[in-house]
Amino acid sequence: MSQSSKPETLALHAGWRADPATGAVAVPIYQTTSYQFNSAEHAANLFALKELGNIYTRIMNPTNDVLEKRITALEGGAAGLGLASGQSASAIAIQNLARVGDNVVSSTDLYGGTWNLFANTMKDQGVEVRFVDPSDPQNFARATDARTRAYYAETLPNPKLIAFPIAEVAAIGRPLGVPLIMDNTAAPLLVRPFDHGAAIIVYSSTKYLGGHGTSIGGLLIDGGNFPWEDFGERQPALNTPDPSYHGAVWAQAAKPLGPIAYILKARTTLLRDIGSAMSPFNAFLTLQGVETLPLRMERHCANALAVARFLRSRTEVETVIHPSQQSGWAGERAKKYLRGGQGGLVGFEIRGGSAAGRRFIDALKMFYHVANIGDARSLAIHPASTTHSQLSEHDQLATGVTQGYVRLSVGLEHIDDILADLDGALRSSAG
Repeated sequence: MSQSSKPETLALHAGWRADPATGAVAVPIYQTTSYQFNSAEHAANLFALKELGNIYTRIMNPTNDVLEKRITALEGGAAGLGLASGQSASAIAIQNLARVGDNVVSSTDLYGGTWNLFANTMKDQGVEVRFVDPSDPQNFARATDARTRAYYAETLPNPKLIAFPIAEVAAIGRPLGVPLIMDNTAAPLLVRPFDHGAAIIVYSSTKYLGGHGTSIGGLLIDGGNFPWEDFGERQPALNTPDPSYHGAVWAQAAKPLGPIAYILKARTTLLRDIGSAMSPFNAFLTLQGVETLPLRMERHCANALAVARFLRSRTEVETVIHPSQQSGWAGERAKKYLRGGQGGLVGFEIRGGSAAGRRFIDALKMFYHVANIGDARSLAIHPASTTHSQLSEHDQLATGVTQGYVRLSVGLEHIDDILADLDGALRSSAG
């Protein structure tokens, strides 16, 4: 098949045609730990990175490889890496560049689990994460010093839902040698961060990519577009000898294999050593979801827009949080970046605060009350008491969470049924 650039085609065909041994069209589940080497020389070449191939499923797997290639193709990147979860992808994205004493500048508009990872666990590991308000892109420049190794943000932040200024922040970092890492979990196909200057993309494949709520997983995608070797002092992790791999200098060692220094290091050192490998079975299930991703994102976006408009008309609702309801600089960013759709998430402030939010959640009949987003089915949660409950009230507000905030992940059900369920729960929320 000739290579297409259309996402509907890539979602079905990228990275795979048929099994060479059997002709099977579906990607097999290679449920194996190890792989037979052709010879002693072949094994030595694989371990020395003189050629790429399968060594051990903790590091790579043929089923995972197809998923990595497919999402890489959808994003227009150079190479991908499947991981055990979105959290492990976020952690390794930073650990691959930052060492003890280094820092990363991150947007405040983050999922609660990522905030905890950055504010606490990364701090304990000796890496400082500096949180800045992305409403002014220059805040990233102001927080940058000689030991800043990366910028980090979410494309469509969960739960704030204000599009991040990707091009503006990427343009600040690139002359300094600071890459922008974008978590694109909430906006697959809607935004391609590499097109706007991002260097690395993070995914929790658990969400929209899989879409069925069965399989935990994460992905890193290397854009192959960042000149790591031009910034030896700024990026020592890729430009100085790595004692964990025979003194390899990754910006140089990767050259025969392509512009994949970042992802090659992540695979052969961090994934090898930490072991947060994606299950081949989960990769297979995620591939099933990716095949229908273009169709699903259309319906998610359409249903979410209808929900936002419905909520705006309700007296029980104080504020609706959705890109369609934004104006000013936030509205301009939504128009600039969310050209493929405005996403499947809707937030709202319910009158009556936390108590009303809890009553609303308990009154829902069809929506599931779960700590996830991106399922085919509709989901709802009260973040202040769940996903963001470990954060202080000050930090909750920084991420966009108030006591009365309710987050909806709008699914693929008929819109009449979605609105009817919301109507009943809103009536009950008043007590």
